[in-house]
Amino acid sequence: MLQTLSIRDFVIVDQLNLEFEAGFTVLTGETGAGKSILIDALSLALGARGEGGITRAGCDKAEISAQFDIANEHGLQAWLTENELPYDDNQLLLRRVIYADGRSRAFINGLPATIQQLRDVGEFLVDIYSQHAHHSLLKSSYQRQTLDQYAGLTEPAAAVASHFHIWIALNQRRMEMERNAAAYQDELAELRDQVRELEQLAPSLEEWEPLQQEHSRLSNGASLLAGGEACRDLLSEGEFAALNQLIAAQHKLQGLSEYDSSLKEAVDALDSAVIQLEEADRFLNRYLQRAELDPERLNEVELRIQALHTAARKYRVRPEELDALLKQKQARMAELDDAALDGELARKEVEAKSIYMSAAEALSAARKLAAAKLSEQIAIEMQRLALAGGVFSVDLSSQEPAASGLEQVDFLVAGHAGVTPRPLSKVASGGELSRISLAIRVVTAQQGDISTMIFDEVDVGIGGGVAEIVGQLLAQLGQRRQILVITHLPQVAAQGATHWKVSKALVAGNTLSSIQTLDQAARIEEVARMLGGVEITDTTRQHATEMLAVAGN
Repeated sequence: MLQTLSIRDFVIVDQLNLEFEAGFTVLTGETGAGKSILIDALSLALGARGEGGITRAGCDKAEISAQFDIANEHGLQAWLTENELPYDDNQLLLRRVIYADGRSRAFINGLPATIQQLRDVGEFLVDIYSQHAHHSLLKSSYQRQTLDQYAGLTEPAAAVASHFHIWIALNQRRMEMERNAAAYQDELAELRDQVRELEQLAPSLEEWEPLQQEHSRLSNGASLLAGGEACRDLLSEGEFAALNQLIAAQHKLQGLSEYDSSLKEAVDALDSAVIQLEEADRFLNRYLQRAELDPERLNEVELRIQALHTAARKYRVRPEELDALLKQKQARMAELDDAALDGELARKEVEAKSIYMSAAEALSAARKLAAAKLSEQIAIEMQRLALAGGVFSVDLSSQEPAASGLEQVDFLVAGHAGVTPRPLSKVASGGELSRISLAIRVVTAQQGDISTMIFDEVDVGIGGGVAEIVGQLLAQLGQRRQILVITHLPQVAAQGATHWKVSKALVAGNTLSSIQTLDQAARIEEVARMLGGVEITDTTRQHATEMLAVAGN
């Protein structure tokens, strides 16, 4: 559930801190006061794309924060854990900062996040329906998604699409193999020779660097031995060996330090130097004892390097890339071998088609059951919305196997009794479409698990008694969900459990928008304004009072 929304320096809002309640909240105000700004701000916090000009004039950035209670959002909790985003006390804070130059930053519970992650989170939390959203209902794909969401078939539908793509990919591979059989046979023969050659060479990703180092050591063996002996002479074996010189100086200073204790620091430094030189001398001694010239091994290493270089030049790769090249050619050869086996690829294609058909047929059966139930429930709501005698039907017509399944989903409607239902796009007027859209929202919301639903002027084209019924339906939704509705209709506004008013004013030469929660007296005035226009009379106020009383407010 949405708990708080904080907006700063956004369009015509300087600073706004809102606390939300459960249930049905209405938001009203004059046209242009900034009602939709709240929805726009929340949408940005949920990962919507930001457009230019959304920071308040004279400000370098806009900031939006939305806090949610996610105690019952188990799917979201799993998503947060999977993405290593901590949440404490079942609280989630989404924050978006948008700069005047168009740059944007996102945060989830204080940690940097991507805009896509905000969108992913938003899909668990909020559904926003705009006044233009009902036009989406005219699209067959949207109608299919609506049915699947209502029936809880989103995951099975996604599985059917995945099985379809696997089947089609195998089908295309088989057809390609059949068209190019001769060319593939030639390629396979060449691959077998190349793989055989590379397998005999047996290149290794970890081999090249150590081989280079060993070659450097073996090819410079004489220089290493001579240099090591020379260094030992300088350190300990020669007439003027450094160790002998240091030890002599060490003894001399030890004696002098008895007369002046400040020399003790120099004595300690020489002690350390003697120890380090002795360690270096012992290391060189061990190294020279082990070191030897090995022309046979040097010859082996040079031959191996030459073989790797020759293969690398032949295949136009670096020597260290030969191992990856071998794996690539082995994979391609296995692919062509599968195709060359009698009927193997065709068998896999048949198996993939069978898996798809089984899943698609199960999906079709589930859709058929859900379609009848959805049709009945939406038709009932249509009667309440002044579409008496109207018929709504979810039509499932067979189609060729596709990613969407074995049937096309179409919403058919008849606005009056005795009329044959026809596709929604061909028969519904603007007002009818708004009402049918709302009926669908009311029915499908009962099955969904989104806790917060926002309706932005979805009651356009509706008035009179129908508007009151729309308000009742939204109030009905508010008993199970958190509902926020932006409306111009007093009949809808009167039904809200909480009423906010948006207004704008000129402050120090700047137009600023603000939101206030209305008490009962202020609410009567606002509903009366919506009823009566410019001049509010006592009769209008009485009408507003009665309207609120009938709604239980």
